[in-house]
Amino acid sequence: MKKRALISVFDKDGVLDFAKFLVSKDVEIVSTGGTYRYLKENGIDVIEINEVTNFPEMLDGRVKTLHPLVHAGILAIRDNKEHMDTLKSRDIQTIDYVVVNLYPFFEKVKEDLTFEEKVEFIDIGGPTMLRAAAKNFQDVVVISNKEDYKVIMEEIESNGEASLKTKKKLAGKVFNLMSAYDAAIANFMLEGEEEYPEYLSVSYKKMQSLRYGENSHQSAAVYSSTMLDGAMNTFETLNGKELSYNNFKDVDIAWKCANEFDEPACCALKHNTPCGVATGESAYEAYMKAYEVDPTSIFGGIIGFNRKVDKATAEEMVKIFLEVIAAPDYDDDALEVLKTKKNLRVLKFHNTPKADKYMVTVDGAMLVQEEDKKLIDEIKVVTEKAPTDEEMKDLLFGMKVVKYVKSNAIVTVNNGVAVGIGGGQVNRVWPTEDALKRGKGATVLASDAFFPFGDVAELAAKAGIKAIIQPGGSIRDQESIDVCNKYGIAMVFSGLRHFKH
Repeated sequence: MKKRALISVFDKDGVLDFAKFLVSKDVEIVSTGGTYRYLKENGIDVIEINEVTNFPEMLDGRVKTLHPLVHAGILAIRDNKEHMDTLKSRDIQTIDYVVVNLYPFFEKVKEDLTFEEKVEFIDIGGPTMLRAAAKNFQDVVVISNKEDYKVIMEEIESNGEASLKTKKKLAGKVFNLMSAYDAAIANFMLEGEEEYPEYLSVSYKKMQSLRYGENSHQSAAVYSSTMLDGAMNTFETLNGKELSYNNFKDVDIAWKCANEFDEPACCALKHNTPCGVATGESAYEAYMKAYEVDPTSIFGGIIGFNRKVDKATAEEMVKIFLEVIAAPDYDDDALEVLKTKKNLRVLKFHNTPKADKYMVTVDGAMLVQEEDKKLIDEIKVVTEKAPTDEEMKDLLFGMKVVKYVKSNAIVTVNNGVAVGIGGGQVNRVWPTEDALKRGKGATVLASDAFFPFGDVAELAAKAGIKAIIQPGGSIRDQESIDVCNKYGIAMVFSGLRHFKH
Protein backbone atom coordinates (compact mmCIF):
# COMPACT_ATOMS: atom_id res chain seq x y z
CA MET A 1 0.00 0.00 0.00
CA LYS A 2 1.30 3.41 -0.95
CA LYS A 3 2.14 5.90 1.73
CA ARG A 4 -0.15 8.89 1.90
CA ALA A 5 0.38 12.54 2.83
CA LEU A 6 -2.32 14.98 3.86
CA ILE A 7 -1.32 18.54 2.96
CA SER A 8 -3.40 21.54 4.05
CA VAL A 9 -1.50 24.81 4.39
CA PHE A 10 -2.41 28.47 4.61
CA ASP A 11 1.16 29.58 3.79
CA LYS A 12 1.99 27.81 0.53
CA ASP A 13 5.61 28.90 0.33
CA GLY A 14 7.74 25.82 -0.44
CA VAL A 15 4.86 23.36 -0.37
CA LEU A 16 4.84 22.74 -4.13
CA ASP A 17 8.45 21.56 -4.16
CA PHE A 18 7.80 19.37 -1.14
CA ALA A 19 4.72 17.83 -2.72
CA LYS A 20 6.67 17.11 -5.91
CA PHE A 21 9.35 15.43 -3.81
CA LEU A 22 6.81 13.23 -2.04
CA VAL A 23 5.22 12.23 -5.34
CA SER A 24 8.67 11.29 -6.65
CA LYS A 25 8.94 8.92 -3.67
CA ASP A 26 5.62 7.29 -4.58
CA VAL A 27 3.62 9.05 -1.88
CA GLU A 28 -0.05 9.86 -2.60
CA ILE A 29 -1.14 13.42 -1.86
CA VAL A 30 -4.47 14.23 -0.25
CA SER A 31 -5.41 17.87 0.11
CA THR A 32 -8.13 20.38 0.94
CA GLY A 33 -9.67 23.58 -0.42
CA GLY A 34 -7.19 26.16 -1.58
CA THR A 35 -4.21 23.86 -1.15
CA TYR A 36 -5.87 21.22 -3.33
CA ARG A 37 -6.52 23.78 -6.08
CA TYR A 38 -2.99 25.17 -5.85
CA LEU A 39 -1.34 21.75 -6.15
CA LYS A 40 -3.73 20.64 -8.90
CA GLU A 41 -3.09 23.78 -10.95
CA ASN A 42 0.64 23.14 -10.67
CA GLY A 43 0.46 19.61 -12.06
CA ILE A 44 0.41 17.55 -8.87
CA ASP A 45 -1.72 14.40 -8.97
CA VAL A 46 -3.72 15.13 -5.84
CA ILE A 47 -6.76 13.55 -4.16
CA GLU A 48 -9.37 15.93 -2.76
CA ILE A 49 -10.30 15.32 0.88
CA ASN A 50 -13.97 14.59 0.14
CA GLU A 51 -12.86 11.66 -2.05
CA VAL A 52 -11.40 10.15 1.14
CA THR A 53 -14.25 11.01 3.50
CA ASN A 54 -17.11 10.63 1.01
CA PHE A 55 -18.48 13.73 2.65
CA PRO A 56 -18.45 17.26 1.21
CA GLU A 57 -16.81 20.20 2.88
CA MET A 58 -19.44 22.19 4.75
CA LEU A 59 -20.08 25.29 6.87
CA ASP A 60 -17.86 27.49 4.69
CA GLY A 61 -14.99 25.03 5.05
CA ARG A 62 -15.19 24.82 8.85
CA VAL A 63 -15.77 21.08 8.55
CA LYS A 64 -13.67 19.16 6.07
CA THR A 65 -10.95 17.15 7.85
CA LEU A 66 -12.84 16.55 11.11
CA HIS A 67 -13.80 13.01 10.10
CA PRO A 68 -13.05 9.47 11.40
CA LEU A 69 -11.69 8.39 8.02
CA VAL A 70 -9.03 11.10 8.38
CA HIS A 71 -8.20 10.82 12.05
CA ALA A 72 -8.25 7.02 12.15
CA GLY A 73 -5.69 7.04 9.35
CA ILE A 74 -3.51 9.38 11.39
CA LEU A 75 -3.93 7.90 14.86
CA ALA A 76 -3.72 4.17 14.14
CA ILE A 77 -0.63 2.61 15.73
CA ARG A 78 1.00 0.60 12.96
CA ASP A 79 2.39 -2.06 15.33
CA ASN A 80 -0.99 -2.58 16.97
CA LYS A 81 -2.72 -5.50 15.20
CA GLU A 82 -6.16 -4.54 16.49
CA HIS A 83 -5.74 -0.98 15.17
CA MET A 84 -4.62 -2.18 11.76
CA ASP A 85 -7.34 -4.83 11.53
CA THR A 86 -9.91 -2.13 12.28
CA LEU A 87 -8.56 0.05 9.47
CA LYS A 88 -8.64 -2.90 7.09
CA SER A 89 -12.20 -3.88 7.99
CA ARG A 90 -13.40 -0.32 7.43
CA ASP A 91 -11.29 0.26 4.32
CA ILE A 92 -9.35 3.14 5.88
CA GLN A 93 -5.92 3.99 4.55
CA THR A 94 -3.16 5.23 6.84
CA ILE A 95 -1.94 8.82 6.59
CA ASP A 96 1.83 8.86 6.98
CA TYR A 97 2.60 12.55 6.54
CA VAL A 98 0.58 15.44 7.92
CA VAL A 99 1.69 18.79 6.53
CA VAL A 100 -0.29 21.67 8.02
CA ASN A 101 0.32 25.30 8.84
CA LEU A 102 -2.37 27.32 10.53
CA TYR A 103 -4.61 30.26 9.82
CA PRO A 104 -2.55 33.36 10.69
CA PHE A 105 -4.24 34.20 13.97
CA PHE A 106 -1.00 35.67 15.39
CA GLU A 107 -0.95 38.26 12.62
CA LYS A 108 -4.68 38.91 12.35
CA VAL A 109 -5.26 39.46 16.06
CA LYS A 110 -3.03 42.57 15.83
CA GLU A 111 -4.88 44.03 12.83
CA ASP A 112 -7.74 46.50 12.89
CA LEU A 113 -10.45 43.88 12.47
CA THR A 114 -13.71 43.29 14.28
CA PHE A 115 -13.92 40.68 17.01
CA GLU A 116 -16.00 38.47 14.71
CA GLU A 117 -13.46 38.77 11.89
CA LYS A 118 -10.63 37.77 14.20
CA VAL A 119 -12.59 34.75 15.44
CA GLU A 120 -12.71 33.41 11.88
CA PHE A 121 -8.91 33.09 11.94
CA ILE A 122 -9.03 30.63 14.83
CA ASP A 123 -8.03 27.34 13.20
CA ILE A 124 -9.79 24.18 14.37
CA GLY A 125 -9.18 21.44 11.81
CA GLY A 126 -5.49 22.22 11.42
CA PRO A 127 -4.61 21.99 15.11
CA THR A 128 -6.68 18.82 15.43
CA MET A 129 -4.75 17.08 12.68
CA LEU A 130 -1.43 18.35 13.96
CA ARG A 131 -2.09 17.19 17.50
CA ALA A 132 -3.24 13.76 16.31
CA ALA A 133 -0.17 13.31 14.12
CA ALA A 134 2.15 14.58 16.85
CA LYS A 135 0.72 12.12 19.35
CA ASN A 136 1.34 9.30 16.88
CA PHE A 137 4.78 10.62 15.86
CA GLN A 138 6.41 7.19 15.79
CA ASP A 139 4.33 6.39 12.72
CA VAL A 140 3.50 9.80 11.25
CA VAL A 141 5.77 12.59 10.06
CA VAL A 142 4.15 15.86 11.10
CA ILE A 143 5.29 19.19 9.68
CA SER A 144 3.94 22.45 11.05
CA ASN A 145 6.74 24.73 9.85
CA LYS A 146 7.76 25.18 6.23
CA GLU A 147 11.42 25.36 7.31
CA ASP A 148 11.24 21.62 8.03
CA TYR A 149 10.45 20.53 4.46
CA LYS A 150 14.15 20.52 3.69
CA VAL A 151 15.00 18.47 6.80
CA ILE A 152 12.59 15.70 5.85
CA MET A 153 13.62 15.65 2.19
CA GLU A 154 17.28 15.31 3.16
CA GLU A 155 16.58 12.45 5.58
CA ILE A 156 14.42 10.57 3.10
CA GLU A 157 17.07 10.97 0.40
CA SER A 158 19.77 9.72 2.76
CA ASN A 159 17.97 7.01 4.73
CA GLY A 160 14.76 6.28 2.89
CA GLU A 161 12.67 7.67 5.74
CA ALA A 162 12.68 10.22 8.54
CA SER A 163 14.41 9.14 11.74
CA LEU A 164 12.48 8.59 14.95
CA LYS A 165 14.51 11.36 16.57
CA THR A 166 13.47 13.84 13.90
CA LYS A 167 9.82 12.74 14.04
CA LYS A 168 9.79 13.21 17.81
CA LYS A 169 11.35 16.66 17.46
CA LEU A 170 8.77 17.68 14.87
CA ALA A 171 6.01 16.45 17.18
CA GLY A 172 7.45 18.53 19.97
CA LYS A 173 7.45 21.55 17.69
CA VAL A 174 3.76 20.99 17.06
CA PHE A 175 2.86 21.06 20.74
CA ASN A 176 5.18 24.03 21.23
CA LEU A 177 3.34 25.88 18.47
CA MET A 178 -0.06 24.85 19.76
CA SER A 179 0.68 26.06 23.28
CA ALA A 180 1.52 29.53 21.90
CA TYR A 181 -1.41 29.49 19.45
CA ASP A 182 -3.90 28.48 22.13
CA ALA A 183 -2.43 31.01 24.57
CA ALA A 184 -2.90 33.81 22.05
CA ILE A 185 -6.51 32.77 21.50
CA ALA A 186 -7.16 32.46 25.24
CA ASN A 187 -5.78 35.95 25.88
CA PHE A 188 -7.84 37.33 23.00
CA MET A 189 -11.04 35.76 24.32
CA LEU A 190 -10.42 36.78 27.94
CA GLU A 191 -9.38 40.35 27.15
CA GLY A 192 -11.52 42.66 29.26
CA GLU A 193 -13.05 39.68 31.08
CA GLU A 194 -10.38 38.50 33.51
CA GLU A 195 -7.33 40.62 34.25
CA TYR A 196 -5.56 37.73 36.00
CA PRO A 197 -7.08 34.43 34.79
CA GLU A 198 -6.55 31.13 36.60
CA TYR A 199 -3.85 30.05 34.18
CA LEU A 200 -1.17 32.38 32.84
CA SER A 201 -1.13 31.97 29.08
CA VAL A 202 1.85 33.52 27.36
CA SER A 203 2.48 33.47 23.64
CA TYR A 204 5.92 34.47 22.38
CA LYS A 205 7.88 33.56 19.28
CA LYS A 206 11.67 33.44 19.16
CA MET A 207 13.12 36.54 17.53
CA GLN A 208 16.72 35.45 17.72
CA SER A 209 19.31 33.66 19.77
CA LEU A 210 21.66 35.99 21.61
CA ARG A 211 25.42 35.55 21.88
CA TYR A 212 25.07 35.30 25.64
CA GLY A 213 23.00 36.62 28.53
CA GLU A 214 23.96 39.10 31.24
CA ASN A 215 27.38 37.40 31.37
CA SER A 216 29.34 35.43 28.79
CA HIS A 217 28.75 32.08 30.52
CA GLN A 218 24.93 32.47 30.35
CA SER A 219 23.00 31.44 27.23
CA ALA A 220 20.09 33.65 26.11
CA ALA A 221 17.46 34.33 23.47
CA VAL A 222 14.87 37.04 22.90
CA TYR A 223 11.21 36.29 22.20
CA SER A 224 8.58 38.50 20.58
CA SER A 225 4.99 38.75 21.73
CA THR A 226 2.55 37.23 19.24
CA MET A 227 -0.20 39.46 20.62
CA LEU A 228 1.36 42.90 20.82
CA ASP A 229 3.31 45.07 18.41
CA GLY A 230 5.21 47.00 21.04
CA ALA A 231 8.38 49.04 20.97
CA MET A 232 10.89 46.24 21.45
CA ASN A 233 9.62 43.81 18.81
CA THR A 234 9.05 46.25 15.95
CA PHE A 235 12.14 48.47 15.85
CA GLU A 236 14.54 48.58 12.88
CA THR A 237 18.30 48.24 13.23
CA LEU A 238 19.78 50.83 10.87
CA ASN A 239 23.43 50.29 11.83
CA GLY A 240 25.65 48.17 14.00
CA LYS A 241 25.67 44.71 15.48
CA GLU A 242 22.73 42.77 16.84
CA LEU A 243 21.60 43.81 20.28
CA SER A 244 22.88 41.89 23.27
CA TYR A 245 20.78 40.71 26.21
CA ASN A 246 21.82 43.73 28.27
CA ASN A 247 21.21 46.05 25.31
CA PHE A 248 17.60 44.87 25.07
CA LYS A 249 17.00 45.57 28.76
CA ASP A 250 18.73 48.93 28.66
CA VAL A 251 17.08 50.17 25.47
CA ASP A 252 13.67 49.27 26.88
CA ILE A 253 14.22 51.57 29.88
CA ALA A 254 15.86 54.39 27.90
CA TRP A 255 13.02 54.39 25.36
CA LYS A 256 10.32 54.28 28.05
CA CYS A 257 11.93 57.07 30.02
CA ALA A 258 12.32 59.36 26.98
CA ASN A 259 8.70 58.74 26.05
CA GLU A 260 7.45 59.89 29.47
CA PHE A 261 7.75 63.45 28.15
CA ASP A 262 5.70 65.44 25.66
CA GLU A 263 8.50 67.92 24.96
CA PRO A 264 11.77 66.85 23.28
CA ALA A 265 13.61 64.59 25.73
CA CYS A 266 16.75 62.50 26.00
CA CYS A 267 17.56 59.71 28.42
CA ALA A 268 21.17 58.58 28.80
CA LEU A 269 21.34 55.23 30.52
CA LYS A 270 23.99 52.86 31.84
CA HIS A 271 23.50 49.47 33.48
CA ASN A 272 19.71 49.80 33.35
CA THR A 273 19.81 53.08 35.29
CA PRO A 274 19.43 56.61 33.90
CA CYS A 275 22.64 58.62 34.27
CA GLY A 276 21.28 61.77 32.63
CA VAL A 277 17.76 62.83 31.63
CA ALA A 278 16.79 66.19 30.17
CA THR A 279 14.21 68.03 28.12
CA GLY A 280 14.90 70.90 25.76
CA GLU A 281 13.69 72.83 22.76
CA SER A 282 15.18 70.17 20.47
CA ALA A 283 16.74 66.72 20.53
CA TYR A 284 20.14 68.44 20.35
CA GLU A 285 19.51 70.60 23.40
CA ALA A 286 18.07 67.67 25.36
CA TYR A 287 21.10 65.50 24.52
CA MET A 288 23.65 68.14 25.43
CA LYS A 289 21.97 68.74 28.79
CA ALA A 290 21.76 65.00 29.50
CA TYR A 291 25.40 64.52 28.50
CA GLU A 292 26.61 67.33 30.75
CA VAL A 293 24.91 65.74 33.78
CA ASP A 294 27.46 62.91 33.81
CA PRO A 295 30.04 62.89 30.99
CA THR A 296 31.79 59.94 32.65
CA SER A 297 28.93 57.46 33.05
CA ILE A 298 27.45 58.11 29.61
CA PHE A 299 30.56 56.53 28.05
CA GLY A 300 29.51 53.14 26.68
CA GLY A 301 25.88 53.94 27.41
CA ILE A 302 22.47 53.88 25.76
CA ILE A 303 20.75 57.01 24.45
CA GLY A 304 16.98 57.29 24.01
CA PHE A 305 15.20 60.16 22.24
CA ASN A 306 11.53 60.90 21.75
CA ARG A 307 12.26 63.10 18.73
CA LYS A 308 13.98 62.76 15.36
CA VAL A 309 17.78 62.99 15.51
CA ASP A 310 19.44 65.66 13.36
CA LYS A 311 22.99 65.93 12.06
CA ALA A 312 24.21 68.27 14.80
CA THR A 313 23.08 65.82 17.50
CA ALA A 314 24.66 62.92 15.64
CA GLU A 315 27.96 64.77 15.36
CA GLU A 316 28.01 65.27 19.12
CA MET A 317 27.18 61.64 19.89
CA VAL A 318 29.93 60.17 17.71
CA LYS A 319 32.52 62.08 19.72
CA ILE A 320 32.22 59.42 22.44
CA PHE A 321 31.76 55.65 22.58
CA LEU A 322 28.08 54.71 22.80
CA GLU A 323 26.50 51.26 22.57
CA VAL A 324 23.00 52.09 21.27
CA ILE A 325 20.96 55.05 20.08
CA ALA A 326 17.17 54.73 19.99
CA ALA A 327 14.94 57.30 18.31
CA PRO A 328 11.72 57.50 16.29
CA ASP A 329 13.64 58.68 13.21
CA TYR A 330 16.87 60.19 11.86
CA ASP A 331 17.65 62.80 9.24
CA ASP A 332 19.53 61.26 6.31
CA ASP A 333 22.68 63.26 7.01
CA ALA A 334 22.47 62.34 10.71
CA LEU A 335 22.33 58.66 9.80
CA GLU A 336 25.39 59.08 7.58
CA VAL A 337 27.30 60.50 10.52
CA LEU A 338 26.20 57.73 12.89
CA LYS A 339 27.13 55.04 10.37
CA THR A 340 30.75 56.14 10.53
CA LYS A 341 30.76 54.22 13.82
CA LYS A 342 30.65 50.65 12.52
CA ASN A 343 29.56 48.98 15.74
CA LEU A 344 27.19 51.67 17.00
CA ARG A 345 23.72 50.19 17.10
CA VAL A 346 21.27 52.71 15.64
CA LEU A 347 17.64 51.80 16.19
CA LYS A 348 14.53 53.32 14.65
CA PHE A 349 11.44 52.82 16.77
CA HIS A 350 7.97 52.61 15.25
CA ASN A 351 5.96 52.29 18.46
CA THR A 352 5.86 54.01 21.80
CA PRO A 353 5.65 51.68 24.84
CA LYS A 354 2.37 49.76 24.73
CA ALA A 355 2.50 46.79 27.13
CA ASP A 356 0.03 46.89 30.00
CA LYS A 357 1.54 44.01 31.97
CA TYR A 358 5.01 43.41 33.39
CA MET A 359 6.25 39.90 34.12
CA VAL A 360 9.32 38.62 35.92
CA THR A 361 10.28 35.10 36.86
CA VAL A 362 11.28 33.92 40.31
CA ASP A 363 12.37 30.37 41.02
CA GLY A 364 9.35 28.22 40.16
CA ALA A 365 6.90 31.09 39.74
CA MET A 366 6.03 34.17 37.72
CA LEU A 367 5.09 37.58 39.08
CA VAL A 368 2.69 39.61 36.94
CA GLN A 369 1.67 43.21 37.52
CA GLU A 370 0.38 46.24 35.68
CA GLU A 371 2.97 48.44 34.05
CA ASP A 372 3.67 51.56 36.13
CA LYS A 373 1.93 54.08 33.88
CA LYS A 374 0.26 56.44 36.34
CA LEU A 375 2.41 59.31 37.58
CA ILE A 376 0.48 60.87 40.47
CA ASP A 377 -2.75 60.30 42.35
CA GLU A 378 -3.35 63.81 43.66
CA ILE A 379 -0.99 66.70 44.27
CA LYS A 380 -1.31 67.93 47.83
CA VAL A 381 0.75 70.81 49.19
CA VAL A 382 1.52 69.91 52.83
CA THR A 383 3.86 72.76 53.81
CA GLU A 384 3.35 76.42 54.59
CA LYS A 385 5.11 77.33 51.38
CA ALA A 386 3.78 76.16 48.00
CA PRO A 387 6.04 75.49 45.03
CA THR A 388 6.20 78.00 42.21
CA ASP A 389 4.92 77.05 38.78
CA GLU A 390 8.49 76.43 37.58
CA GLU A 391 9.27 74.34 40.64
CA MET A 392 6.11 72.29 40.15
CA LYS A 393 7.10 71.63 36.56
CA ASP A 394 10.49 70.35 37.72
CA LEU A 395 8.90 68.30 40.51
CA LEU A 396 6.74 66.44 37.99
CA PHE A 397 9.76 66.04 35.71
CA GLY A 398 11.68 64.49 38.61
CA MET A 399 8.85 62.10 39.41
CA LYS A 400 8.83 60.89 35.79
CA VAL A 401 12.55 60.10 36.03
CA VAL A 402 12.16 58.47 39.45
CA LYS A 403 9.97 55.79 37.86
CA TYR A 404 13.02 54.41 36.01
CA VAL A 405 15.57 54.55 38.84
CA LYS A 406 15.99 51.55 41.14
CA SER A 407 14.55 52.09 44.59
CA ASN A 408 15.41 53.69 46.87
CA ALA A 409 15.31 56.42 44.21
CA ILE A 410 16.13 60.10 44.62
CA VAL A 411 16.33 62.52 41.68
CA THR A 412 17.32 66.17 41.92
CA VAL A 413 16.29 68.54 39.14
CA ASN A 414 17.08 71.98 37.79
CA ASN A 415 15.17 73.49 34.88
CA GLY A 416 14.17 70.27 33.13
CA VAL A 417 17.41 68.39 33.79
CA ALA A 418 17.89 65.48 36.19
CA VAL A 419 21.19 66.77 37.50
CA GLY A 420 21.50 64.23 40.30
CA ILE A 421 20.32 60.61 40.24
CA GLY A 422 20.71 58.24 43.17
CA GLY A 423 19.18 54.81 43.59
CA GLY A 424 19.59 51.12 44.19
CA GLN A 425 20.56 51.55 47.83
CA VAL A 426 19.19 49.85 50.94
CA ASN A 427 18.33 53.09 52.70
CA ARG A 428 17.13 56.50 51.53
CA VAL A 429 19.98 58.56 52.95
CA TRP A 430 22.72 57.19 50.70
CA PRO A 431 20.96 57.85 47.36
CA THR A 432 19.98 61.29 48.66
CA GLU A 433 23.62 62.07 49.41
CA ASP A 434 24.61 60.78 45.95
CA ALA A 435 21.95 62.80 44.14
CA LEU A 436 22.69 65.99 46.05
CA LYS A 437 26.45 65.63 45.69
CA ARG A 438 26.24 65.09 41.93
CA GLY A 439 23.38 67.47 41.33
CA LYS A 440 25.06 70.81 41.80
CA GLY A 441 22.59 73.65 41.31
CA ALA A 442 19.52 71.44 41.83
CA THR A 443 16.46 73.26 43.13
CA VAL A 444 13.97 70.43 43.57
CA LEU A 445 14.07 66.81 44.76
CA ALA A 446 11.83 63.85 43.91
CA SER A 447 11.58 60.58 45.83
CA ASP A 448 9.98 57.30 44.75
CA ALA A 449 8.67 56.64 48.29
CA PHE A 450 7.73 58.44 51.46
CA PHE A 451 10.21 59.66 54.06
CA PRO A 452 10.06 57.63 57.28
CA PHE A 453 12.29 60.19 58.99
CA GLY A 454 13.22 63.84 58.60
CA ASP A 455 16.78 63.06 57.50
CA VAL A 456 16.20 63.44 53.74
CA ALA A 457 14.56 66.83 54.23
CA GLU A 458 17.48 67.93 56.42
CA LEU A 459 20.00 66.92 53.77
CA ALA A 460 17.94 68.66 51.07
CA ALA A 461 17.80 71.87 53.09
CA LYS A 462 21.57 71.92 53.56
CA ALA A 463 22.01 71.51 49.79
CA GLY A 464 19.70 74.42 48.94
CA ILE A 465 16.71 72.45 47.67
CA LYS A 466 13.62 74.65 47.38
CA ALA A 467 10.88 72.07 46.76
CA ILE A 468 10.31 68.36 47.31
CA ILE A 469 7.85 65.82 45.91
CA GLN A 470 7.24 62.48 47.56
CA PRO A 471 4.25 60.13 47.86
CA GLY A 472 3.56 60.75 51.53
CA GLY A 473 1.85 58.14 53.68
CA SER A 474 4.35 57.56 56.47
CA ILE A 475 3.06 57.62 60.04
CA ARG A 476 5.90 60.10 60.60
CA ASP A 477 5.10 62.43 57.68
CA GLN A 478 4.86 65.37 60.05
CA GLU A 479 8.54 65.09 60.92
CA SER A 480 9.56 65.86 57.31
CA ILE A 481 6.87 68.53 56.99
CA ASP A 482 8.22 70.27 60.09
CA VAL A 483 11.79 70.22 58.70
CA CYS A 484 10.59 71.72 55.41
CA ASN A 485 8.61 74.43 57.20
CA LYS A 486 11.67 75.20 59.33
CA TYR A 487 13.81 75.86 56.23
CA GLY A 488 11.14 77.33 53.96
CA ILE A 489 11.01 74.37 51.61
CA ALA A 490 7.82 73.58 49.69
CA MET A 491 6.72 69.95 49.89
CA VAL A 492 3.98 68.21 47.94
CA PHE A 493 2.61 64.71 48.28
CA SER A 494 1.76 62.83 45.09
CA GLY A 495 -0.16 60.01 46.76
CA LEU A 496 1.54 57.43 44.57
CA ARG A 497 4.85 55.64 45.08
CA HIS A 498 7.10 54.33 42.30
CA PHE A 499 9.17 51.45 43.65
CA LYS A 500 11.35 49.77 41.05
CA HIS A 501 12.97 46.62 42.41
